[in-house]
Amino acid sequence: MPFFIRPVARAIVGRAKTSFIEPQIALHLDYMEQELGRTPWFAGNEFTAADVQMSFPLEAAAARAGLDARRPKLTGFLERIHARPAYRRALERGGPYELLR
Repeated sequence: MPFFIRPVARAIVGRAKTSFIEPQIALHLDYMEQELGRTPWFAGNEFTAADVQMSFPLEAAAARAGLDARRPKLTGFLERIHARPAYRRALERGGPYELLR
């Protein structure tokens, strides 16, 4: 990209991020937080494949999208996932993964 267009592109990206992307992320995280207020897992009282599916976007949100202690049910969900023996075995076999490479 030509150097004189970079500031314009950065401004457009910044505006999109603050006016659309961040509010959408907050909306979805709030919805998931509310859903976990009903049961400890996403599909009910038992751990299911739905929880495996939801763990990755929440890991990504914790790493890059501001998931923090303001949403205690979501952070508690991640803590429960991380405490599962199968999760620990997977890390032992495959090693830790990094979302920010």
